[in-house]
Order: sequence, then C-alpha cells, then structure tokens
Amino acid sequence: MPVVENDHRMAVTIALFTRDLRVNDNPVLLAAVREGAAVVPLFVVDDRIAGSSRPAGNQLRFLSAALAELDAELRCAGGQLVIRHGDYVDAVDKVAAQVHADTVHVAEDVTWYGRCRARALRERLARRSCLVHTHPATVTAVDAAHCAQPGRDDLVPDFATYFRRWLEAPKRLPLDKPDELIVPRVDSDPVPKFDELGDAAVSPQLAVGGEITGRALWRGCTAGQKQALGRARGDLTREGFSRLSPYLHFGCLSAAEMVYRADMATADGRAFVRLLARRDFHLQFLAARADIARSDDRHRGRQAHDPIVVGAWRDGRTGYPIVDAGMRQLAAQGWMPERARVIAASFLTTTLHVDWRVGADHFRRWLLDADAASNRFTWQQVGRLDPRAAGRAERYDPEGNYVRRWIPELASLPGSEIHRPWRHSVPTSIYPAPIADTGRN
Repeated sequence: MPVVENDHRMAVTIALFTRDLRVNDNPVLLAAVREGAAVVPLFVVDDRIAGSSRPAGNQLRFLSAALAELDAELRCAGGQLVIRHGDYVDAVDKVAAQVHADTVHVAEDVTWYGRCRARALRERLARRSCLVHTHPATVTAVDAAHCAQPGRDDLVPDFATYFRRWLEAPKRLPLDKPDELIVPRVDSDPVPKFDELGDAAVSPQLAVGGEITGRALWRGCTAGQKQALGRARGDLTREGFSRLSPYLHFGCLSAAEMVYRADMATADGRAFVRLLARRDFHLQFLAARADIARSDDRHRGRQAHDPIVVGAWRDGRTGYPIVDAGMRQLAAQGWMPERARVIAASFLTTTLHVDWRVGADHFRRWLLDADAASNRFTWQQVGRLDPRAAGRAERYDPEGNYVRRWIPELASLPGSEIHRPWRHSVPTSIYPAPIADTGRN
C-alpha cells in the first residue's frame, strides 16, 4: 500500500465521503486525487447521527457493510478508508491539521443538517487556510442549479414541469475510478461493525450494503431489463430496479452514471430514468426548502391516536391484506415498493386518521432508503392521495401474488380473492378482521 510519511511541502487533499460511498464515478474522490500529491479518503462516523436516541438499525447495518466494501475498493487501488468517530467538524479539522491538508473535497448536501454541517466545516477549516470544495451532481444525477423551480417559495413544484427541465439539464459523463492512491501516514479507527454503530433491532432479510454488492445487483437488473421494471403503475410483484434505492441512498451507486447507462430506447429504461429524476426532484426540493422536513414538527403537537390501531398497522395486522403485506415486507427486509408505501401511508392517515408523523417516524426507523426528502415529503403530501387505494388492490396485485408471498396464512384463497378474506370466513385466529370500514365489498 503506497503510504508516505507526512511532508509539509507535499500537497495533501482530503476526499470526505458522506453519501457517496463508492469509487466509481465519484467526483469528490477523483478531484481530490487529481489535485493532491497524496489524498486522505475520510469518513466520519458522526456521533449526532450514529448516536441518535432513535437509531435506525437497518441503515446502520447497511452503512457498516457499505464502509467495509468501500475500504476494500480503496485498498485495491493501494489506499484505505480512514475512519474517525466523534463530532463531524472536529474530526475533519483534526485530520486536516495532522496531514497539513490544503483542501477538502465533499459532495454537495441537500438536508438542512448537512448544509449547516458543511457551513460549519468551511468556517472551521478557513482558520487554517484549508479550502472546502463541494461537488454537485454527486448525490443527485444532475446539478440542482439547472433545474431551479421559478415561482413562489411556498408552492410545491410540479414534477412534470421539473422533469422537462431535468431532461434538458446538462449531464456529466461517468468518471473513472482512480488507478492508484497515495495516502499519507495517518491514524485511523477500524472500519466500524454494526454493533459499534448501534444496537437497534434489524430486519432479518436485510440486503447487504456496499458498492460491490450494489453494482452486481444493478448488472442483474440491466441484464433482465425488460422483465425487471414491470409495467404500469406499480405492479407490486415486479420490483426490479426499484430495489436499487438503498444503494442510491448511501451513494454506493451513482445516479448520474445510471442515467448515462440507461437504455432510453426501451419503455422500461425511460421509466427507470423517470424514477431517478423523481429522486432528484425530492432531494432538490428539500435543498431549496430545507424547512419542509421540520415545519410541521415545530408548529403543532401531534394528534392523539389509539396505540392498538397503530400497533396493528405497524405489525401488518389491519385485516387489509394489501396494507399488511407491505408492512410485513418492511419489517422483514427494511424495504417495500413505492406503491406499497403509498397504500400503507394513505391507509394510516386517511382511513385510520392517525397523525402522519407517526407513520413517518416508523418508516424512518425501518426503511433503508428513508431520508428527509422522500420520506417526509411523501408523508406530508399523503393526505392528497386516494383513501380508497387499499380497496383497489387488484390494480397493483392482480393475481394476489404479492400478498400471497407476505401473508402465507391466506395463500389458499384463489387469485385476487386473497384481497377479500372477509368473503371467505377466514377465522380471526388465522387472520384479523378489518380494523376499519372502508366500504369494502
């Protein structure tokens, strides 16, 4: 491994990883390598996130595996991942002082906390004449500046208008991963294991995090692209490319590279690109309206709710199979299809009349790809959704195969009849009666 002794005359840069845990198509890493004679690939286990009082165990375990795979990829190029724990700004400042870094390269962030953190870092490092360079289109597929939404700040932008701008926006070519890394001698904590990041419960069928695993999964989706996405409007049995969302969330995969390599000549390729654009839409709207994730929490208290009702929803025991199947998949895998999320969210808020923040907290706790942009934005808008979605299960699971997979106690019911167990006198000891009346038939 090319490790060199610290030389004050040698230009050293820091590639500060955040939500870009990859070596392929990483503007932060490549810029740091090109600028400095040596580079420190650094990740800080931020105590304010990892040490949260409400730890997201699934995300912590996924992160642990992703860091291990990132370290393995860096070692293939002769480097290593440098790990520090503690306060984010303090940790980066100490490494910069130790190696006499000239610059720090980091991905442009979109969250309120991330942007405050970046501003504090820039101010701290300026004291030692160390510059901070942020790189757009690292977490997102395109630069938010090219898709700015004109008009009043308090309006939720229209996605169709945004998508037209997004399609016209400049898109960069994928970047090669560095061939060789020269790392100055610097002490590092071990790559953290899950039990060092938190002790929260995790889903038993959780996916393995990391760039190596994510790229293999992506290749598998691309090889069977015409079957992977499925048709229409959210066939719940055709998960395909949507299963890549956790790898995008942690930056194990590059959204920009995925857009570049998508086959726009196929309907499924175009649909996948649209999904990536919608992800950018949520992230960039959050960047422009950082208060979106916090406003309702600050201005009013939560509505009272029946804990038994909420418990039935969380456990997948509402008596509505399409709702329960999604919630059981969430508990088992830390993931669920987008359509299942919408159905479960609409049912909780519009049928059970439970405060949306109760549902948002649960999703944040279990979803691998939950973030302030997609999770909170979706839940704040869920009141506009059709409350009858749970009663239209055949549209999204026409043969009942999705429900049959996650609610095996109903597997004997034929075809789409699995969505109406109340018609077949299924004992409540096997499957509960509907928890609410939605005008079922």
